[in-house]
Amino acid sequence: LLDVYEWQGRGACRQEAVGLFFDSDAHRGASRAAHENAAKDVCRRCPVLAQCRAHGLACEDYGIWGGLTAKERVALRAELAGTGEPHAA
Repeated sequence: LLDVYEWQGRGACRQEAVGLFFDSDAHRGASRAAHENAAKDVCRRCPVLAQCRAHGLACEDYGIWGGLTAKERVALRAELAGTGEPHAA
């Protein structure tokens, strides 16, 4: 089972503070967008982006995974399900 997650050890995010990838009540509006963009910049240069995105879509409801926010994952899950309607994961 641990082999399934071995990709995480190669993530670009391993060099960053975990808080960069999770929302905070301190971030609203432009501050929140800047915070999300900073995390996504790390994701863009990540060698395991595809694995991380798949994991995030499969089972993560919070934070930025594979360059997608939680809201973006909800929308993508709905699109992939063919409903166009967001649903809980």
